[in-house]
Amino acid sequence: MTITENLKTISSELPEHVTLVAVSKTKPIVDLMEAYNAGQRVFGENKIQEMVDKHEQMPKDIEWHMIGHVQRNKVKYMADFVHLIHGVDSLKLLTEINKQAQKHKRIINCLLQIKIAKEDSKFGMSPDDALALVKSEDYLNLNNVCITGVMGMATFTDDMTQIEYEFNTLKSTYDQLQTISNERTNWQTISMGMSGDYKLAIDCGSTMVRVGSSIFGSRNYSN
Repeated sequence: MTITENLKTISSELPEHVTLVAVSKTKPIVDLMEAYNAGQRVFGENKIQEMVDKHEQMPKDIEWHMIGHVQRNKVKYMADFVHLIHGVDSLKLLTEINKQAQKHKRIINCLLQIKIAKEDSKFGMSPDDALALVKSEDYLNLNNVCITGVMGMATFTDDMTQIEYEFNTLKSTYDQLQTISNERTNWQTISMGMSGDYKLAIDCGSTMVRVGSSIFGSRNYSN
């Protein structure tokens, strides 16, 4: 099936309240443009430089989502255009995003990455740390960021029971965080679910799914 056909199939399966992020990392512009011409406007990248390059070459009505781990020293490269940063896992990172957003006189929306997986390789905050951050004076003093939800990555496993447990953990963390309302929060997004498990994620409360290989085919990491 073509990228266009894959997109149509997946889009038809998604409830209206769920946003599809087309994960386009390592994929060439020609593939992204096929998705764009099929109506896709939200793209996710996990390397800032690759996202910057694609942003420069592609139409300007695209929403670019940074879904990978973010190094603080690279925030400045995407601060003028990034729509949503999924992987915020510390106050230090939020402070840097705020500083760079200020330079461009904009507010950058962010998701708190919660560690729900068993693997040590996955980044993220504990639910308690996320609650403490959102309540903190330091966070309330950041005028150019807004936390709009949470993101989580499940363990890489075929055990769907474990994945479901981890998704439910993220949903309950979101529900807890949602009770904290201030001028720096606008709760609306639970970003969870990828190609292999997005249907389960939606059943568990996801409002945003990050789908790559089911749209674009398997990735090429040789470049």
